[in-house]
Amino acid sequence: MNEAIGTAASPHPDTEGVDGGVGLTALLVAASRAIESHRGDSLAQDVYAEHFVRAAPACAGWPVRIEQVPDGDDNALWGRFARYFGLRTRVLDDFVVRSVLTGVRQVVLLGAGLDTRAFRLDWPSDCVFFEVDRAGVLAFKHQVLAGLSAAPRVRRVPVPVDLRDDWVTALTGSGFDPAAPSIWLAEGLLFYLPGPAETYLVDTVDLLATEGSALAFEAKLEADLMAYRDSAIYTATREQIGIDLLDLFDKGPRPDSAGRLEARGWSASTHTPFEFSRRHGRGPLPEPNDALEGNRWVFAYRRRP
Repeated sequence: MNEAIGTAASPHPDTEGVDGGVGLTALLVAASRAIESHRGDSLAQDVYAEHFVRAAPACAGWPVRIEQVPDGDDNALWGRFARYFGLRTRVLDDFVVRSVLTGVRQVVLLGAGLDTRAFRLDWPSDCVFFEVDRAGVLAFKHQVLAGLSAAPRVRRVPVPVDLRDDWVTALTGSGFDPAAPSIWLAEGLLFYLPGPAETYLVDTVDLLATEGSALAFEAKLEADLMAYRDSAIYTATREQIGIDLLDLFDKGPRPDSAGRLEARGWSASTHTPFEFSRRHGRGPLPEPNDALEGNRWVFAYRRRP
Protein backbone atom coordinates (compact mmCIF):
# COMPACT_ATOMS: atom_id res chain seq x y z
CA MET A 1 0.00 0.00 0.00
CA ASN A 2 2.62 2.50 1.13
CA GLU A 3 4.98 1.55 -1.66
CA ALA A 4 2.29 1.66 -4.35
CA ILE A 5 1.43 5.27 -3.68
CA GLY A 6 4.94 6.33 -2.79
CA THR A 7 6.45 5.23 -6.08
CA ALA A 8 3.78 7.06 -8.03
CA ALA A 9 3.91 10.26 -6.00
CA SER A 10 4.61 13.63 -7.54
CA PRO A 11 8.31 14.58 -7.64
CA HIS A 12 7.50 18.11 -6.49
CA PRO A 13 8.54 18.80 -2.92
CA ASP A 14 5.62 19.81 -0.73
CA THR A 15 5.38 21.53 2.59
CA GLU A 16 3.61 19.92 5.50
CA GLY A 17 1.08 22.67 6.06
CA VAL A 18 -0.49 25.43 3.97
CA ASP A 19 2.56 27.66 3.55
CA GLY A 20 3.58 26.49 0.09
CA GLY A 21 3.19 23.94 -2.68
CA VAL A 22 -0.16 22.22 -3.02
CA GLY A 23 -1.02 23.28 0.54
CA LEU A 24 -1.11 26.92 -0.56
CA THR A 25 -3.82 26.13 -3.09
CA ALA A 26 -6.14 25.28 -0.18
CA LEU A 27 -5.87 28.92 0.86
CA LEU A 28 -6.61 30.04 -2.71
CA VAL A 29 -9.85 28.04 -2.59
CA ALA A 30 -10.65 29.37 0.90
CA ALA A 31 -10.21 32.97 -0.30
CA SER A 32 -12.49 32.19 -3.23
CA ARG A 33 -15.14 30.76 -0.89
CA ALA A 34 -14.86 33.87 1.26
CA ILE A 35 -15.42 36.12 -1.76
CA GLU A 36 -18.38 33.98 -2.82
CA SER A 37 -19.87 34.10 0.68
CA HIS A 38 -19.92 37.90 0.69
CA ARG A 39 -21.72 38.20 -2.65
CA GLY A 40 -25.38 39.13 -2.68
CA ASP A 41 -26.06 36.32 -5.16
CA SER A 42 -23.81 33.79 -3.44
CA LEU A 43 -24.15 30.10 -4.31
CA ALA A 44 -22.39 28.89 -1.14
CA GLN A 45 -21.85 30.32 2.34
CA ASP A 46 -18.69 29.67 4.34
CA VAL A 47 -18.25 32.02 7.30
CA TYR A 48 -14.97 30.34 8.24
CA ALA A 49 -13.15 30.76 4.92
CA GLU A 50 -11.86 34.30 5.44
CA HIS A 51 -10.46 33.35 8.86
CA PHE A 52 -8.19 30.75 7.23
CA VAL A 53 -6.93 33.42 4.84
CA ARG A 54 -6.26 35.92 7.61
CA ALA A 55 -4.51 33.31 9.80
CA ALA A 56 -1.88 32.33 7.22
CA PRO A 57 1.07 34.70 6.65
CA ALA A 58 1.50 33.26 3.15
CA CYS A 59 -1.68 34.99 1.96
CA ALA A 60 -1.56 38.27 3.85
CA GLY A 61 -3.23 40.89 1.69
CA TRP A 62 -5.35 38.49 -0.34
CA PRO A 63 -8.92 39.73 -0.81
CA VAL A 64 -11.88 38.10 0.92
CA ARG A 65 -14.48 40.34 -0.75
CA ILE A 66 -14.75 41.17 -4.43
CA GLU A 67 -14.94 44.86 -3.46
CA GLN A 68 -11.31 44.58 -2.33
CA VAL A 69 -10.23 43.74 -5.90
CA PRO A 70 -9.56 46.90 -7.93
CA ASP A 71 -10.97 45.49 -11.17
CA GLY A 72 -13.61 43.36 -9.44
CA ASP A 73 -15.18 40.62 -11.51
CA ASP A 74 -13.02 41.56 -14.48
CA ASN A 75 -10.04 40.17 -12.54
CA ALA A 76 -9.25 36.74 -14.00
CA LEU A 77 -8.19 35.33 -10.63
CA TRP A 78 -10.53 36.83 -8.03
CA GLY A 79 -13.38 37.33 -10.47
CA ARG A 80 -13.71 34.42 -12.88
CA PHE A 81 -11.58 31.82 -11.07
CA ALA A 82 -13.13 32.57 -7.68
CA ARG A 83 -16.59 32.20 -9.20
CA TYR A 84 -15.47 28.80 -10.49
CA PHE A 85 -14.54 27.67 -6.98
CA GLY A 86 -17.78 29.09 -5.61
CA LEU A 87 -19.76 27.12 -8.17
CA ARG A 88 -17.75 23.96 -7.48
CA THR A 89 -18.42 24.32 -3.76
CA ARG A 90 -22.18 24.57 -4.34
CA VAL A 91 -22.34 21.67 -6.78
CA LEU A 92 -20.39 19.35 -4.50
CA ASP A 93 -22.39 20.53 -1.47
CA ASP A 94 -25.50 19.44 -3.34
CA PHE A 95 -23.93 16.09 -4.24
CA VAL A 96 -23.05 15.24 -0.64
CA VAL A 97 -26.40 16.44 0.74
CA ARG A 98 -28.34 14.38 -1.84
CA SER A 99 -26.26 11.31 -1.12
CA VAL A 100 -26.76 11.61 2.64
CA LEU A 101 -30.51 11.88 2.06
CA THR A 102 -30.43 8.37 0.56
CA GLY A 103 -29.40 7.07 3.97
CA VAL A 104 -25.62 6.95 3.63
CA ARG A 105 -23.95 8.02 6.87
CA GLN A 106 -20.18 7.88 6.13
CA VAL A 107 -18.54 10.74 4.23
CA VAL A 108 -14.85 10.59 3.28
CA LEU A 109 -13.10 13.77 2.16
CA LEU A 110 -9.89 12.80 0.35
CA GLY A 111 -7.41 15.66 0.50
CA ALA A 112 -9.87 17.49 2.76
CA GLY A 113 -7.80 20.67 2.90
CA LEU A 114 -9.75 23.52 4.50
CA ASP A 115 -13.15 21.98 3.76
CA THR A 116 -15.75 23.10 6.32
CA ARG A 117 -18.80 21.10 5.21
CA ALA A 118 -18.93 19.41 8.62
CA PHE A 119 -19.32 22.87 10.19
CA ARG A 120 -21.49 24.85 7.80
CA LEU A 121 -24.16 22.43 6.54
CA ASP A 122 -26.88 20.55 8.42
CA TRP A 123 -26.43 16.79 8.75
CA PRO A 124 -28.22 13.86 10.41
CA SER A 125 -26.97 13.27 13.94
CA ASP A 126 -25.65 9.78 13.10
CA CYS A 127 -23.53 10.94 10.16
CA VAL A 128 -19.71 10.93 10.38
CA PHE A 129 -17.17 12.87 8.31
CA PHE A 130 -13.67 11.45 7.82
CA GLU A 131 -11.28 14.22 6.75
CA VAL A 132 -8.14 12.72 5.20
CA ASP A 133 -5.17 15.02 4.69
CA ARG A 134 -1.63 15.74 5.84
CA ALA A 135 -1.20 16.41 9.53
CA GLY A 136 0.02 19.98 9.03
CA VAL A 137 -3.04 20.99 6.99
CA LEU A 138 -5.46 19.49 9.51
CA ALA A 139 -3.57 21.08 12.41
CA PHE A 140 -3.81 24.52 10.79
CA LYS A 141 -7.53 24.06 10.23
CA HIS A 142 -8.05 22.89 13.81
CA GLN A 143 -6.14 25.86 15.19
CA VAL A 144 -8.22 28.39 13.25
CA LEU A 145 -11.58 26.76 13.96
CA ALA A 146 -10.77 26.23 17.64
CA GLY A 147 -9.89 29.93 17.90
CA LEU A 148 -13.39 30.69 16.61
CA SER A 149 -14.99 28.18 19.01
CA ALA A 150 -16.51 26.56 15.93
CA ALA A 151 -18.36 23.31 16.55
CA PRO A 152 -19.03 20.72 13.83
CA ARG A 153 -22.65 19.82 13.13
CA VAL A 154 -21.74 16.18 12.71
CA ARG A 155 -19.21 13.74 14.14
CA ARG A 156 -15.95 14.76 12.52
CA VAL A 157 -12.91 12.49 12.45
CA PRO A 158 -9.62 13.99 11.21
CA VAL A 159 -7.39 11.35 9.61
CA PRO A 160 -3.87 12.83 9.49
CA VAL A 161 -2.08 10.94 6.72
CA ASP A 162 -0.49 11.75 3.39
CA LEU A 163 -2.41 10.13 0.52
CA ARG A 164 0.93 8.87 -0.77
CA ASP A 165 1.20 6.75 2.39
CA ASP A 166 -1.01 3.98 3.80
CA TRP A 167 -4.16 6.06 4.15
CA VAL A 168 -6.44 3.01 4.05
CA THR A 169 -5.09 1.66 7.34
CA ALA A 170 -5.35 5.15 8.84
CA LEU A 171 -8.95 5.50 7.62
CA THR A 172 -10.20 2.11 8.77
CA GLY A 173 -8.28 2.53 12.03
CA SER A 174 -10.25 5.74 12.59
CA GLY A 175 -13.56 3.89 12.43
CA PHE A 176 -14.48 3.80 8.75
CA ASP A 177 -16.62 0.73 7.99
CA PRO A 178 -16.12 -0.69 4.46
CA ALA A 179 -19.24 -2.84 4.91
CA ALA A 180 -21.48 0.24 5.12
CA PRO A 181 -22.26 2.57 2.18
CA SER A 182 -20.07 5.65 1.95
CA ILE A 183 -19.80 8.99 0.16
CA TRP A 184 -16.40 9.96 -1.24
CA LEU A 185 -15.26 13.40 -2.33
CA ALA A 186 -11.99 14.18 -4.13
CA GLU A 187 -12.33 17.92 -4.72
CA GLY A 188 -9.43 19.53 -6.56
CA LEU A 189 -7.13 16.59 -5.85
CA LEU A 190 -6.54 14.14 -8.66
CA PHE A 191 -4.78 16.41 -11.16
CA TYR A 192 -1.94 16.90 -8.66
CA LEU A 193 -1.31 13.14 -8.73
CA PRO A 194 0.46 11.17 -11.46
CA GLY A 195 -1.86 8.97 -13.50
CA PRO A 196 -0.88 5.72 -11.76
CA ALA A 197 -1.51 7.29 -8.35
CA GLU A 198 -4.96 8.43 -9.48
CA THR A 199 -5.76 4.94 -10.74
CA TYR A 200 -4.59 3.41 -7.48
CA LEU A 201 -6.71 5.82 -5.46
CA VAL A 202 -9.83 5.19 -7.56
CA ASP A 203 -9.27 1.42 -7.41
CA THR A 204 -8.92 1.65 -3.63
CA VAL A 205 -12.17 3.59 -3.30
CA ASP A 206 -13.79 0.88 -5.42
CA LEU A 207 -12.57 -1.75 -2.96
CA LEU A 208 -13.75 0.20 0.09
CA ALA A 209 -17.12 1.38 -1.24
CA THR A 210 -19.98 -1.10 -0.98
CA GLU A 211 -23.27 -0.96 -2.89
CA GLY A 212 -25.13 2.30 -2.40
CA SER A 213 -21.92 4.35 -2.20
CA ALA A 214 -21.16 7.48 -4.22
CA LEU A 215 -18.03 9.27 -5.41
CA ALA A 216 -17.48 12.73 -6.88
CA PHE A 217 -14.18 13.99 -8.23
CA GLU A 218 -12.71 16.63 -10.47
CA ALA A 219 -10.59 15.74 -13.50
CA LYS A 220 -8.67 17.60 -16.19
CA LEU A 221 -8.77 16.20 -19.72
CA GLU A 222 -6.46 18.54 -21.67
CA ALA A 223 -4.08 16.67 -23.94
CA ASP A 224 -1.42 19.31 -23.28
CA LEU A 225 -1.72 21.40 -20.13
CA MET A 226 1.14 23.64 -21.19
CA ALA A 227 -0.89 24.82 -24.18
CA TYR A 228 -2.84 26.91 -21.67
CA ARG A 229 0.16 28.37 -19.85
CA ASP A 230 -0.65 31.88 -21.10
CA SER A 231 -4.36 31.64 -20.33
CA ALA A 232 -5.80 34.48 -18.26
CA ILE A 233 -6.42 32.36 -15.15
CA TYR A 234 -2.99 30.76 -14.95
CA THR A 235 -1.24 34.04 -15.77
CA ALA A 236 -3.20 35.97 -13.12
CA THR A 237 -2.58 33.31 -10.47
CA ARG A 238 1.16 33.40 -11.13
CA GLU A 239 1.45 37.18 -11.27
CA GLN A 240 -0.92 38.16 -8.45
CA ILE A 241 -0.25 35.54 -5.77
CA GLY A 242 2.84 33.68 -6.97
CA ILE A 243 1.20 30.27 -7.43
CA ASP A 244 2.16 28.47 -10.63
CA LEU A 245 -0.59 25.88 -10.89
CA LEU A 246 0.94 24.28 -13.95
CA ASP A 247 4.08 23.63 -11.96
CA LEU A 248 1.98 21.78 -9.38
CA PHE A 249 -0.26 19.81 -11.75
CA ASP A 250 1.05 16.47 -12.97
CA LYS A 251 1.64 16.70 -16.70
CA GLY A 252 1.52 13.02 -17.53
CA PRO A 253 -1.35 11.32 -19.37
CA ARG A 254 -4.59 11.13 -17.39
CA PRO A 255 -6.45 7.86 -16.88
CA ASP A 256 -10.11 7.37 -17.74
CA SER A 257 -11.23 6.99 -14.13
CA ALA A 258 -14.92 7.35 -14.94
CA GLY A 259 -14.67 4.55 -17.51
CA ARG A 260 -12.71 2.41 -15.07
CA LEU A 261 -15.44 2.77 -12.45
CA GLU A 262 -18.17 1.94 -14.98
CA ALA A 263 -16.31 -1.21 -15.92
CA ARG A 264 -16.47 -2.20 -12.25
CA GLY A 265 -20.21 -1.77 -11.90
CA TRP A 266 -20.56 1.93 -11.11
CA SER A 267 -22.74 4.35 -13.04
CA ALA A 268 -20.86 7.56 -13.82
CA SER A 269 -21.74 10.87 -15.46
CA THR A 270 -19.19 13.44 -16.59
CA HIS A 271 -20.01 17.14 -16.84
CA THR A 272 -18.31 20.40 -17.73
CA PRO A 273 -18.50 23.13 -15.07
CA PHE A 274 -20.19 25.32 -17.69
CA GLU A 275 -23.27 23.08 -17.54
CA PHE A 276 -23.72 24.09 -13.90
CA SER A 277 -22.97 27.75 -14.64
CA ARG A 278 -25.95 27.73 -16.99
CA ARG A 279 -28.10 25.77 -14.54
CA HIS A 280 -27.46 28.17 -11.66
CA GLY A 281 -27.18 31.32 -13.73
CA ARG A 282 -23.81 31.94 -12.10
CA GLY A 283 -20.24 30.92 -12.70
CA PRO A 284 -17.75 30.87 -15.58
CA LEU A 285 -18.71 30.36 -19.22
CA PRO A 286 -16.33 29.32 -22.02
CA GLU A 287 -13.86 31.86 -23.36
CA PRO A 288 -10.88 31.73 -25.75
CA ASN A 289 -7.69 29.99 -24.55
CA ASP A 290 -9.68 28.76 -21.56
CA ALA A 291 -7.78 26.98 -18.79
CA LEU A 292 -11.11 25.57 -17.59
CA GLU A 293 -11.90 23.97 -20.95
CA GLY A 294 -10.64 20.53 -19.92
CA ASN A 295 -12.11 20.51 -16.40
CA ARG A 296 -14.69 17.82 -15.75
CA TRP A 297 -16.79 17.00 -12.71
CA VAL A 298 -17.57 13.30 -12.37
CA PHE A 299 -20.36 11.79 -10.26
CA ALA A 300 -20.30 8.02 -9.79
CA TYR A 301 -22.68 5.68 -7.95
CA ARG A 302 -22.09 2.10 -6.90
CA ARG A 303 -25.24 0.35 -8.00
CA ARG A 304 -27.28 -1.54 -5.47
CA PRO A 305 -27.91 -5.20 -6.36
